[in-house]
Amino acid sequence: MTSRHVPSSWPLDPRNDEAERIVEAQHGDVTAFNQLVLTYQDLVFNIARRLVGDDDTASDLTQEAFLSAYRHLDQFKGGSFRAWLLRIVTNASYDVLRSRRHQAKESLDQLMEDTAFDAPDPSDLPELLALRQETIQVIEEAIHLLPFEQRSVLVLCDVHGLSYEEAAVTLQLNAGTLKSRLSRARRRLRDYLIQRRELWEG
Repeated sequence: MTSRHVPSSWPLDPRNDEAERIVEAQHGDVTAFNQLVLTYQDLVFNIARRLVGDDDTASDLTQEAFLSAYRHLDQFKGGSFRAWLLRIVTNASYDVLRSRRHQAKESLDQLMEDTAFDAPDPSDLPELLALRQETIQVIEEAIHLLPFEQRSVLVLCDVHGLSYEEAAVTLQLNAGTLKSRLSRARRRLRDYLIQRRELWEG
């Protein structure tokens, strides 16, 4: 078992595909599990960071998620290992936020203003996140102000590109609920971006 900071020079074993590594890890092969860690550690960390809002907590959550996954590997019965792993870190992130009893003093709704300005569509988040650093900070600020149930769907689908199906499995939602939450999250994020129109004008 390793932490988030695993030497990048440690290569994956080309003889084993993911399913084989999972089976080996379930039989106690720590090296096989560490190879799974290498595959998913950056994704897990980045999702945790966007859900909880700070690097230190996200780093702790990443390590805890992999420890939990290792301890409960016998409960993985097939399907998407990535979705199973992301469910662990998403649930852990929610628990951290709930324990903090942290509520943003200003919601996205309170920051709305009536305007006809046409802000970029938040469904294009992968492209938006490629813009300059100031824009990235504003988008991440807006994401963090979303209610957790909307934030988690937006982060998984629009930031990290999970399919609706895989995100629904990760969050244990039906497809209709997931799409409804994603639509609300995109709408609220769009309303927030409208308030920062200076990023898009000129």
